[in-house]
Amino acid sequence: MMKQMEAAGTPGPAHKALEAYVGNWKAEVKAWCEPDGPPTTSQGTAKSGWILNGHFLEEEFRGEMMGKPFVGCTLMGHDNIKRTFNTVRVSDMQTSIMTSEAKGENDNKVITLAGTSSCPATGRKDIPVKTVFRVIGPDKRVFEMFNDGVKTLEITYTRK
Repeated sequence: MMKQMEAAGTPGPAHKALEAYVGNWKAEVKAWCEPDGPPTTSQGTAKSGWILNGHFLEEEFRGEMMGKPFVGCTLMGHDNIKRTFNTVRVSDMQTSIMTSEAKGENDNKVITLAGTSSCPATGRKDIPVKTVFRVIGPDKRVFEMFNDGVKTLEITYTRK
């Protein structure tokens, strides 16, 4: 039983796939307030690294949201038992915690997660949210967010 527990608690190949996210990044942010409207654009930065002995990836994002400074944090990991990627996202613009889960695709170069969130602007609860993490190359990646199936956010990261 101890061997099984140790194996389940040891970072594996799926964790290695998250190595592509580690580093310091410049970010170009596109946000849509209206589905058919033009996006607002802004710049940001992100710093990502391993915590808890390589078990989880932590990212701190700094930028602007609706013309105000914004800080968001994401924890991402892989559950060896469920064989799913998991995220926890928080920011200084809301008091809710968003969690999501899914399997990776294309050798884990694309991770599409499903979860729910609350909207601080409308007060709506349990909004279905899909987030997509996509590795484009060693120095570029893209994050997309869809609320109720509508794209609301796209961040293109370029390694500094």
